[in-house]
Amino acid sequence: MACNCHCNYSAESDDRYQKLENIIREYKDKPGALIPVLHQAQQLFGYLPKDVQTKIAEGLNLPLSEVYGVITFYSFFTTEPRGKHTIGVCMGTACYVKGAAQILKELQEQLSVEIGGTTEDGLFSLTVTRCLGACGLAPVITIGEDVYGRLTADKIKDILDNYRENN
Repeated sequence: MACNCHCNYSAESDDRYQKLENIIREYKDKPGALIPVLHQAQQLFGYLPKDVQTKIAEGLNLPLSEVYGVITFYSFFTTEPRGKHTIGVCMGTACYVKGAAQILKELQEQLSVEIGGTTEDGLFSLTVTRCLGACGLAPVITIGEDVYGRLTADKIKDILDNYRENN
């Protein structure tokens, strides 16, 4: 069964689209369906490309602009593929004052990636965040669910190497 969302995929070539159709069908007539569908779609695809957004909009009978608006409003949704590990550098006031800019610079150098980018090997994505609520540990980064505080630039290599080794 071909996808009718103007994308280049069919259910035969990528079963994720069939799974997406099932998710949409499950939520179709429920109030507030968009965010849970987007969450599950992002888990399924790793990000929310335009063809997935279009399929969700059509399936939930919503304008594509509304779907895109929700995706771009909430920071946990992404329209670009992310790495296996997303690094969030807190740039809240306490972290910034305690050296977050140096931590960010070191991460950019170690990973050879800009803010919002993903490393060539697909292992890391680099983002900046606002306050993470761990001001007493400033400066702070998160890698997935892991929190690292009281950081200095010289600790970054060891932290990254730990994730590289355990892949």
